[in-house]
Amino acid sequence: MPKRKSDAPATGKAKKRAIPDDEAQNNFRKGLFDSKVLEGYTNYYAESQPYQHAVIQNLVNDTLLRNVRNEIREHISFTPKETDIYKIHQSGDLANLDGLDDKALKRLPSLLTLRDSLYSSAFRKYLSSITGSGPLSGKKTDMAVNVYTPGCHLLCHDDVIGSRRVSWILYLLYPDTPWKPEWGGALRLYPTEHLKTPEGDQVKVPQPEFSLTIPPAWNQLSFFTVQPGESFHDVEEVYKRGVGEMEEDDAGRVRMAISGWFHIPQEGEDGFEEGLEEKLAEKSSLAQLQGGKADIFDEPQAQWVDNPDWEEQAKQEEDEELTENEIDFLIKYMNPNYLTPDTVEELSKMFSDESSLRLAEFLSAKFSARLRTYLESKDHEPTPSLPANPYVESKVGVARPPHKHRYLYRQAVQPIPRALYPENDGMTPYDDLVDILFPHPAFMKWISLVTGITLTKSNIFARRFRRGLDYTLATAYEEEDPQLEVCLGITPSKGWGDEDEEAEEDAEAETEQNGSSSKKQKNTKSKDKGKGKAKAPVAAPTPAPEEEVGGYEMYMAGEDDEGEAVVSTSAPSTATGAGQRRKAKADPAIYKSAADDEDDGILFSQPAAWNNLAIVLRDRGVLRFTKYVSKSARGDRWDVCAEYGVEFGEDEEDEEDE
Repeated sequence: MPKRKSDAPATGKAKKRAIPDDEAQNNFRKGLFDSKVLEGYTNYYAESQPYQHAVIQNLVNDTLLRNVRNEIREHISFTPKETDIYKIHQSGDLANLDGLDDKALKRLPSLLTLRDSLYSSAFRKYLSSITGSGPLSGKKTDMAVNVYTPGCHLLCHDDVIGSRRVSWILYLLYPDTPWKPEWGGALRLYPTEHLKTPEGDQVKVPQPEFSLTIPPAWNQLSFFTVQPGESFHDVEEVYKRGVGEMEEDDAGRVRMAISGWFHIPQEGEDGFEEGLEEKLAEKSSLAQLQGGKADIFDEPQAQWVDNPDWEEQAKQEEDEELTENEIDFLIKYMNPNYLTPDTVEELSKMFSDESSLRLAEFLSAKFSARLRTYLESKDHEPTPSLPANPYVESKVGVARPPHKHRYLYRQAVQPIPRALYPENDGMTPYDDLVDILFPHPAFMKWISLVTGITLTKSNIFARRFRRGLDYTLATAYEEEDPQLEVCLGITPSKGWGDEDEEAEEDAEAETEQNGSSSKKQKNTKSKDKGKGKAKAPVAAPTPAPEEEVGGYEMYMAGEDDEGEAVVSTSAPSTATGAGQRRKAKADPAIYKSAADDEDDGILFSQPAAWNNLAIVLRDRGVLRFTKYVSKSARGDRWDVCAEYGVEFGEDEEDEEDE
């Protein structure tokens, strides 16, 4: 997004023209301002669910809107931008029309007429009457143009920031090619549930699934009152053409829209209230604080299991090796090359230098073949699921709330007793991986040996990211002590950015020889951010994907100038309603843009992959997210993750201090 204050007052460069009511009304469709029509929209708005909103078809004079669309296409350039929460094409200098110079404005007479009509006294009173929002500012305009082409999307958020009062979006699709709902691009509204915390506080929790879909249409206006913790919505992905669909349909799949906000009256305007903006900011902050209390209703909640042997392990000599029994267990699942003392020592040195590892072909050939066959049988089932293990008390569900994350998860509530670790009849290879290998003391010991870190506790969970549905948004790690994070990618499908067969074969050969590769992945970015941060991964070289489908894991810098972690506030940006949600040295809001330089804040990235293990030591303030998986992906993203509490020896602590 443009680096500017999202709610800055008008610059005065090209002052808005306060047009008379009758002139403004002539720029809208005939009959819009009739009292009966107004009454109909008011009743519609009052009775709407899941929260108050309305849709007006054929809002603007058709000729005027066609001219607006032509001016935008001819005179405004767009830059593709991508964050954890959106992927769009954004106008470079249109975040606020008043920021344009006079030369640029002369090329956009119809757009200016539309802006002046939308923010005219006549239409503001009309909208205020429908919504019951109170007076709206005509001085403070806030509108931008965004274009969604196939693959673009905007994930769940509530639009709350500053003095915004009413959110709106006006569609400029191809006027002569009706938009098909199956193309996606719909505005989707999420219901909220009112819950009470154990302390008695009332909180609002958005549900993981939307309850209303509003497909886009030419000259359609959708709007709603911005409400902290309630006005949650997203923009459905614009879907790529499927097999058998007509190629000419692609021309119509461009979701262009003008979106913006109406603000409370500013100083000098009728309805201005001294101190109201500050009161709204306090109310918004309070709502965010209350929202923090709702964290207890997040799913999944961490299920920490203490490692009873960690103090004894911390006393072990540095040259300790796996016992014969431990190797006999691990070799059933792991690539034997990763179990040799020389490889363990080599990996330990790499991790000491980089604070991260990525290991190709991690699982043994025999076990991974069984696992892949099983997952491929599940990957295209009509109703995606994560099967429960009949031998283990586990929890299976959908991660929520959607303004933080959504995916299918499975986690063990009661780990398997050590006496029962040998395979049980009827367990699938997926069960073996999630419930046998990952929680096993021998596996934890191997992790400890290759990282040189004592593991005090573990939280293990499996995830499935469904195509066209799932993601995690960037969150900062907030604990004082670092955390070790391990993620085994077991995505069985292809097309995620690791599909060059020759590179794969080279990687296998190198893995066979060395147990790992120190070559950096081609599409992986890394910065030297200091000891303990996620840095360059250890992995086989990987080509860039032919088609972006998301599903990659990303670690990013997320600290302010004082080095303190900054928590996301979900305060949206001007252009999308969801970009600038946190401060950071290297702005994590935008990490993919044609205009970006190399200092993008990325510390570590890894595409969805088959049989790749990533190990990252994560410090306070480091952000992590998994990118939304496009519906065009060939399958779902699968992984098994573990988080470990860590205990450093004196030497490691001294290095950390340095």
